[in-house]
Amino acid sequence: MQPVPKTKLALELIPMTEKIILDVGGMKCAGCVKAVEKQLTQQPGVKSACVNLATEVAVVESEVGVVNADVLAEQLTANGFPTQPRNSTAGEKSALEDPQERQRREMRSAIKQLITALVLLLLSGIGHFGNISASLLPFFNNIWFHCGLATIAIIIPGRPILVDGWLGWRRGSPNMNTLIGLGSLTAYVASLVALLFPQMGWECFFDEPVMMLGFILLGRTLEQQARGRAAAAFRQLLALQPQIARLIPHPNIHTQESIVGSVSVEIPAEQVRVGEWLQILPGDKIPVDGEIGYGQTTVDESMLTGEAVPVIKQPGDQVTAGTLNQSGAIAIQATRTGADTTLAQIVALVEAAQTRKAPIQKLADTVAGYFTYGVLASAVLTFGFWYFLGTHIWTDVNVSGGMEMMSHSAHNSLPASPLLVSLKLAIAVMVVACPCALGLATPTAILVGTGIGAERGLLIKGGDVLERVHQLNTVIFDKTGTLTTGNPTVTDCWLIAEGSHVKDNDPQSILQLAAAVESGTYHPLAKAIQQEVQRQQLSIPDAVDFYTEPGLGVSAVVEGTRVLLGNWDWLSWHGITISETAQQTAEKLARDGKTIVGVAVGENLAGLIAVSDTLRPDAQTTVDKLRQMGLKVMLLSGDRPEAASAIAQQLGLDSADVIAGVPPSKKAAAIQELQAKSGAVVAMVGDGINDAPALSQADVGIALYSGSDVAMETAAIVLMRDHLSDVVESIYLSRATFNKIRQNLFWAFAYNTIGIPLAAGVLLPNLGFVLSPSSAAALMAFSSVSVVSNSVLLRRLAQKPSVSETEVI
Repeated sequence: MQPVPKTKLALELIPMTEKIILDVGGMKCAGCVKAVEKQLTQQPGVKSACVNLATEVAVVESEVGVVNADVLAEQLTANGFPTQPRNSTAGEKSALEDPQERQRREMRSAIKQLITALVLLLLSGIGHFGNISASLLPFFNNIWFHCGLATIAIIIPGRPILVDGWLGWRRGSPNMNTLIGLGSLTAYVASLVALLFPQMGWECFFDEPVMMLGFILLGRTLEQQARGRAAAAFRQLLALQPQIARLIPHPNIHTQESIVGSVSVEIPAEQVRVGEWLQILPGDKIPVDGEIGYGQTTVDESMLTGEAVPVIKQPGDQVTAGTLNQSGAIAIQATRTGADTTLAQIVALVEAAQTRKAPIQKLADTVAGYFTYGVLASAVLTFGFWYFLGTHIWTDVNVSGGMEMMSHSAHNSLPASPLLVSLKLAIAVMVVACPCALGLATPTAILVGTGIGAERGLLIKGGDVLERVHQLNTVIFDKTGTLTTGNPTVTDCWLIAEGSHVKDNDPQSILQLAAAVESGTYHPLAKAIQQEVQRQQLSIPDAVDFYTEPGLGVSAVVEGTRVLLGNWDWLSWHGITISETAQQTAEKLARDGKTIVGVAVGENLAGLIAVSDTLRPDAQTTVDKLRQMGLKVMLLSGDRPEAASAIAQQLGLDSADVIAGVPPSKKAAAIQELQAKSGAVVAMVGDGINDAPALSQADVGIALYSGSDVAMETAAIVLMRDHLSDVVESIYLSRATFNKIRQNLFWAFAYNTIGIPLAAGVLLPNLGFVLSPSSAAALMAFSSVSVVSNSVLLRRLAQKPSVSETEVI
C-alpha cells in the first residue's frame, strides 16, 4: 500500500465547510453590499461571504456546525437589512415572508410612492405657468403652496429614503439614501429658513427637494423593473421545478398494465423518496429523476438541453425532473429526489454563479466601500471652496435652479448669497453621486448572462469564469468521447500466433477473453468490445478479481488465468514482451486512426483488438470557429500518437498541437507545463469524469454533461446538450457577458468621474454651466437605469439560434 501523502493528511485536518444562503433585503447600493459582507465576515466561523445586489442573496461559507443561519439573519435584520435564511430542507416552510412576495410588495410600494412624487412634481411644475395664467391659477405661484408641496414630498414619498439614510449613518455605513436624504433635507431646511426669515435675503428653492425625490423614485422604479426583466430567466428556471407527484402506493411490478394504470395519490414532489414508483401521465412534468419501468413516451427536454425536438423514452431510459412527458403514460422509479435531482443542481449552480464575482469587480467593491464617505467629503470641500474662496473670486456667479417660485419679486433682485451658492453646489454633489450604478454593474450582467446560458443548456459558474474565458488563448480537447462520438466499434481482431495461449488459436477467443475482463469496468472501449461479442453471439466466460487503471488498462482472472487488456505502457509494466510483428501491426492500424487494445494471457501477448471511433459531426466546425476567434486548438489524448495524429489530420491540426500517450493522471501535469512554459490561458474540454484533474488544472474547465456529479463540480462550464458546438456558444456568451460588465463599470466610473466635478461647479466660472440639485438627481437616476438596461440588452442573444462573433465585439 502506498503511503498517504502529507498534503492529503493536511487537507483532512482542515475543517469542512458548508454554505448558508440568505435572502437579504434593504440593500440600495454597492455601499450596502460592502456593509453586509463586512458584517457577515466578522462573525466567528465565517470563512467568506459574497453578496449580490441584483438578486438580494448572500452566500456565506462557514465551518460546519459553527455558524447558525438564523443568528446571522437576526443580526443583519437588527442592523437594517431584513434577512431570512433560505430553507435547506425540502418542503420546510418559512415563517418569514417569501422573497419573491417581498419583492412584489416592495414594487407595489415603490409605484405608490412614485405616483405621489409625480403628482407633487406635476403640481410644482404647473406653478411655472402661474405668470402666464395668474388670474386662473394664482395659488400655484404662491411660495407657501410650494412649501407645502415640498413638505408633503419629504414626509410621504421621501420618508423611507430619509429613515433608511439615517439608519445607515447611525450604524456607520452611510449609503445612497444617506446622500439623497441629506441633500433633499438640506435644500428643504435652507428654503424654509429663507421663507421664515426673508430679511436674510436668501432665495427659496422648495421645488428642488420635490424634483430630486421625484426623479430618484422614477429612476428606482424603472431600475427595479429592469432588474425584474434581468432575473426573468432564473425565475423561469425556478418555475420548472414540479410541485406535485403521482405516487403509486402499491405497485405491481410484475404487470405492466397494472402499474401504468394503477391508482395514484398526489403528494408534494419534495416528499418522494428514492425507490418509490410514480405515475406520469401525458402533459405531466416529471417530478424527480428516475428510470422508466413501464410504458414508452416522448419527453420534451428543452428545459434541460435547449433542444426543441422531443426524445423517445422506453423502459430502462433515464428521465429528468422538470422535463415534460408528452405522448404516453409511463411509470418511473425514483433515482434522485429533492436537492439531488439534476434540475435542483442546475438551479443551485445558476444561483451560486450569480453570486460569484468577477475579479474586475474588486476595484468597484473597493471604491464602493469608501464611496459615500468620499462623496460627503467632496460635498464639504465644495461648500468650503465656494463659500470661502469661489464666491469672492467670481463675485458675479449665481446658481439658478430654474424652478424657484417666489411670491415677492424683490427676492429676484437680490444678489446671490454666497451661502446659498455654496449650499446648492454641495447638495448637487451629494445627489449626483451614484454608488448604485457601481453596485449593479457586474451582478446584473452576470444575472442576465447566466440566465441565458441556463436556457441554452450552458451552465457558466460565475463572474470569475467569465473573466477567465475572456482571457483564453488556447483550447485543448480530449479525444475519446469529446471530439469523437464516444461510441466506438471493433474493426479488427488480430491473433498473435507466437507464444499464444488462446484456445484453438481462434480470434473470437480473443474477443471472449476481452469481454470477460471488460465486464468489470465501464468505458467506451469496453462498451465496444461487449457490443461486438453480442453482435457475434459469443459466450462470455466468467471473470473475477477485476482491477482497473484509468487510461491505461484493466485486468482480471478468467478461468484461472490472469488476462490483461490495455495500451503498451500497461502491458510493459506487467512484463509483457511486445514483438516486432505486433508493433508493426499496431502502427499500421493506428495510422488509420484506430485505437489499439493489447490482450495478454498469462505472460504473453495473445492478440490485438482495433477499435474505431468516428468524429462528431460538429467537431470540424467547432475547431474552425474557435480558430476564427483567434484561439489555438490542441488535442490531448491518452491514445497512441499515431491514432491521435490521424484524428488531428482530419481536423486540420498541426502535429505540434497534438499531445498523445498521456494517461488521465498526467493530463493535468501536461496542462500545467503548457501554462508555465508558454503562458497559455487554457480551456480544457472533456467528458468530466476521466478528465476531472485536467478540467480542474485548466484555467477554464468545460465538461460535456455526463450525468455525473464530477462534471457538475469540477468544470467551470457544463454543457448540458451533447453538442460540441456549445463550446463555441459558451465562449461567445461568456465574452458577450464580460463585455457588458466592462461597459457597465466604465459608464459607472465615467458617470461619477464627470458628474461630481460638474456638480461641484468646475465649469461655472468660465461657461456658467452647473448642475442644479434637481438635474443632478435626474442624472443619478438615469445612471442606474442605464447600467441595468445595458445588461438587459444581453437578452437579444437568447432570441437568436446562435451567437455571432460580431455580437461580442
